[in-house]
Amino acid sequence: MNTKPWRQVPGKVLLLLLNLFSGVALIFEGYNQGVLGTVSGTPGFIAMADIGHGEVVTNSTKQGGLAAAYYFGAIFGCLFGGWTGDKLGRKKGVAIGAVFSLCGSALMSGSVNSDMFIFARIVTGLGIGFINTIIPSWVSELSSAHSRGSNFSLVFVANYLGIVIAYWLNFGIRNSEVEFRWRFPLAFMAVPMLIVLFSTPMLPESPRWLIANYRRAEAIEILSKLRGDLTENDPALIAEIEELDAIVQDSKHKRNSYINIFWGGKYSGDLHLGRRALMGAALQTIQQWTGILAIATWAGQLFALAGFDSFKSSWLAGLINTLGIFGTAAASLVIDRLGRRKSLLISFVTQGVSLFLVGGLIKATVDHQDTDPAKATAFGTAAASFAFVFLWFFTMFNIVPCWIYGSEIWPQEVRAKGYAMTVMGWAVGCGVTGFVIPIMLSNLGYGTFIFFGAMNAVSAPIIYLFYPEVANKSLEEVNLLFTSDSLLVGKNMAAYQVRLDAANGNVAVAARTLFDQVDEFERRKSAVGRGSESEKSDLDKNASDIETAEKV
Repeated sequence: MNTKPWRQVPGKVLLLLLNLFSGVALIFEGYNQGVLGTVSGTPGFIAMADIGHGEVVTNSTKQGGLAAAYYFGAIFGCLFGGWTGDKLGRKKGVAIGAVFSLCGSALMSGSVNSDMFIFARIVTGLGIGFINTIIPSWVSELSSAHSRGSNFSLVFVANYLGIVIAYWLNFGIRNSEVEFRWRFPLAFMAVPMLIVLFSTPMLPESPRWLIANYRRAEAIEILSKLRGDLTENDPALIAEIEELDAIVQDSKHKRNSYINIFWGGKYSGDLHLGRRALMGAALQTIQQWTGILAIATWAGQLFALAGFDSFKSSWLAGLINTLGIFGTAAASLVIDRLGRRKSLLISFVTQGVSLFLVGGLIKATVDHQDTDPAKATAFGTAAASFAFVFLWFFTMFNIVPCWIYGSEIWPQEVRAKGYAMTVMGWAVGCGVTGFVIPIMLSNLGYGTFIFFGAMNAVSAPIIYLFYPEVANKSLEEVNLLFTSDSLLVGKNMAAYQVRLDAANGNVAVAARTLFDQVDEFERRKSAVGRGSESEKSDLDKNASDIETAEKV
């Protein structure tokens, strides 16, 4: 029997439940990031994985590989997840991701050697690739337009809550039996995925997916419920359905296929979808090279380098990540007021300075440990303080802009597919840094933080030069921001102004003109692929004439 419990819930309550559902799913991802940094340093895990002796890790390369395998799986999970979510529906896609995640959790907690653990990490990564790609897009499609920004902040509060749970759970069982200390935390990560798996059948499907798959009546029923239990002839509801019809129709363009986007957007013309895919993926990769995993996932090792004993290092690691919850919540206060660019620039500058100071102060701690213990303690305390400064500015000014930017830069009809590219950038960035950080901490010590400080210094100019501001701009305006063939912000803003002036300042007219030109460009490219040599010559000449006229 096909029951639909969501019908019995008031629309506003249903939206709240959807946000809670999304948050629970992202708790799993945060927990997974936070748990291994502590677990991999326990005697039982070290013996199982054969990466050292007792509580001492001697093979940091293998330790990093165990961490990175999760993100290797996520690279493929995000691509398969996006395809599955479009093919089978958001609900079935999430359910498949939850099953992968549960199996991975069980296999990790039951691992008997490193090979089994690596396989388990890959399976878990496949699951989180599905979850990270489908759920934000699904919830976005169910939410009203004005609530999407706040939803993103909520999602990443949940993400950081997962990291915090991992640290405090490990801290609480630090004196337990050797096997329990690492097997229980890995098994516990199944809890949020069990909630997701059992909740998914009770939630409404994406109206956009339903309309695309000829289930229009159900889509209207869901939207009328979510928008405040409206009647089906309500003007606002009718307008939204018409917009969805247009989005679904536009999504069938060849330019919006996965293959076209992945290989550079051959058919996208001045929309430059290939560039947008690169920008979303690159921004996520850049974020992971700011040092956040060194601070969040390996916080215990950071505080050990600063001279604290294992007990103090453990609770400081939990405390610094707890601060991240409040920093992420505070992001909602600045994300729209300052915009994405200013927020990111503030974060990269502040993070870079903080990490340079962390690295320098850790070196001073090491240099004075034998000759002046009191001074070494003071330097260690200062290093810990700047680690807290780093995390606050990262969570308040960096994490939400990096994730939300990758969704805002896409036309609505291809946002879900484009977002998969952003998640892939996250997986690549986390995978590489997750692999190298244990090696760097083992071999470079304080130099690890100097290196990541330098990466922040490199990142700031990239944002300034190549990423235009998208905050407080309509979807039509965003599409006008990437029409220049140049990658530079200044060139794209100039092209934006030219198009706007040509439309007498009417953004909607300028956007419609842009899409008409891109439709014609796509038609010509397709015809060239099918036509004779003489037809190709004529079309190339016509295309050249149009491009010349547009430039004039």
